[in-house]
Amino acid sequence: MELKERFEDAAKRVKSLPTATPDQLLKLYGLFKQGTEGDVTGKRPGVLDIKGRAKYDAWAGRKGMSKDNAMEEYVKYVDELLAKR
Repeated sequence: MELKERFEDAAKRVKSLPTATPDQLLKLYGLFKQGTEGDVTGKRPGVLDIKGRAKYDAWAGRKGMSKDNAMEEYVKYVDELLAKR
């Protein structure tokens, strides 16, 4: 299976996670966005937008990572989380 197909499969499988911590969700978000869109764009949300700011930071933390590397890490992380349940 090619990387993009494995990535899309992982994105479907991650929905079967019964629970995930906020840190796990942010890591998944950052890897997913980097894998699909590349480096973060736009301004960082303001201090009062706590959720938006955390998501932005999770994505910005992957800046410079290639889309392929982000997709590969996303697939590995999803596999790891699902193996723990």
